Amino acid sequence: MFKVLILAGGIGKRMKSKIPKIFHNIIDKPMIEYVVKLAFGLNPDEVAIVLGKWYDEKRYGEYFKSKNMSIFMQSEPLGTGHAISCAMDFLEGEGDILILYGDVPLLRFDTIERMRRAHLEEKNDMTILTAIVEDPAGYGRVVRRDGRVRMIVEDADANEEQKSIREINSGIYMFKIPVLRKNLKYLRNENKQGEYYLTDLVEILDERKYKIGTVMVEDPDEITGVNTRKQLVDVERKMRYRIMDELMENGVTIEDPDTTFIGSEVKIGMDTIVKPMTFIFGDTEIGEDCVIGPNVFLEDSKLGKGVRMSFSHCQCVTIEDEVTIGPFSRLRPGTHIKKNVKIGNFVEVKNSIISENSRASHLSYIGDAFVGKNVNIGAGTITCNYDGFKKNRTEIEDGAFIGSNSSLVAPVKIGKDSIIGAGSVITEDVPPDSLGIGRGRQVNKIGWAKSWREKKRAERSVEGE
Repeated sequence: MFKVLILAGGIGKRMKSKIPKIFHNIIDKPMIEYVVKLAFGLNPDEVAIVLGKWYDEKRYGEYFKSKNMSIFMQSEPLGTGHAISCAMDFLEGEGDILILYGDVPLLRFDTIERMRRAHLEEKNDMTILTAIVEDPAGYGRVVRRDGRVRMIVEDADANEEQKSIREINSGIYMFKIPVLRKNLKYLRNENKQGEYYLTDLVEILDERKYKIGTVMVEDPDEITGVNTRKQLVDVERKMRYRIMDELMENGVTIEDPDTTFIGSEVKIGMDTIVKPMTFIFGDTEIGEDCVIGPNVFLEDSKLGKGVRMSFSHCQCVTIEDEVTIGPFSRLRPGTHIKKNVKIGNFVEVKNSIISENSRASHLSYIGDAFVGKNVNIGAGTITCNYDGFKKNRTEIEDGAFIGSNSSLVAPVKIGKDSIIGAGSVITEDVPPDSLGIGRGRQVNKIGWAKSWREKKRAERSVEGE
C-alpha cells in the first residue's frame, strides 16, 4: 500500500489575497495542480489532501472531486503535526505514506522516486528529504550526531550553534504508515509558535530506536515554498526556465526566454522557433519547423508542421501543416484550419472550417462557416451569422471567389466556383458557377458634379456681396 497526503491548510495570509494560496497560478494553472500531478504520477493507491477553514466547497469542491481525492479538514492552523492528525482515517493499513505540500510546486518526480526507492531499500521507518543551502535562515535544521539524524530544530527555536547548520529540512517525508499513526500522539506544542510540529517526530522516533534515513535533493530550488507574492513570482520564473530548458534540449529554439511563457503541458516539435513575447498555454501541441511569434497567444490548440504565426491570438483551434496566420489574426474556439491556408491581418475566424489552399488575407470575419478548398475571401468580407436569436451557418464551396466588402447573410450557401461581386449583400443561395450580386444599381449623372460646383460658387459669391 502506498498513499500520498498533501497538506494545504493555510490560506496564505502573507499573499494578501481573497484567493487561497494554493489556487494562485504558476504560469497557466494553480500551484496545487503541479503537486497533484506529481502525486498521481507516482501511481499511489490513494491520494488525500488536508484543507483549512478557507475551504469553500461551492467554489473549490469541484476541483478536488474531479481529482478523486479524499478531503480532510483542519479547522485551526495548529501546525503540520496537527494537520496530519486531522487525517487519521487516512492512516489505516500497512505500507508507506508520502507527505507533500500544496505550496511546493517545483518538486520533481525523479527526486521523489529516488527518495521512495531509498526509503524502501533501506527499510526506513521515516525518510526525510533534505538540502544543503547557502542561507538556511527560516528553515528547520537537520541535527546529526554520530552520523545519524537526531532531530530537526525549527528556525524560531534553534540556538546559535544550530542556526549555523546548512543542511535543512524540506518538510517532505515518507513514513511507514503504522509508525506514523502510532507516534503522532507523542507530539507536543511546547514551542514558541504553540504548534504541533511534524518535525518533532524525528527526535521521538530516534529515541524509540526507529530507523530514520535522509535523501538530499540535488537542486534546492525544488523545495521552495510560496508564502508571498514575491515568492510566487520567483517560483514561476524558475518553473518557466525549467520548462524552456527542457524544450531547448529537445531541439526547440526559444529566442528570448525572458519574454516567453510556456506551460508545463505544452509539446513543441524539433526545429520550431519561438520568438519573443509569445505565450503558449494549456494542452497545446506544435509540430516541427514552425515559427511562432513574435507576440502570439496560443492556448489548448494543435498545430501541424511548418506553421507560421505572428502577432495573433488563438484558443482551442486546430491548424494543419504549412499554414500562415497573421499578423493580427484571431482564431476562436471550434476553428479548424486545413493545409496551406493563409489567414491574414485583422481576420477573425470562429467555429469554422477553412479547407486546403484557401485565403482570407485581410479584414474579414468568418463565423460558423464551412469554407471549401481554393476559396478566396476578399477584404472586408463578413459572414453575418447571428440573427439576434441564434447562430446560423454559411457554406462556401470549393473554388468560390468572394469579392471584397461582401456580407454573406446566413444561413446561405455559395456554390462551387461561383463569384460574389464586390460590395454585395448576399441573402440567398448562389448556384455553382454563377455570379452573385446584391447591391444597388449604379447611376452616372453626366455633368452633375460640374454644375453642382458652379452653383455653390455662385451662392458663395452672393453671400460675399
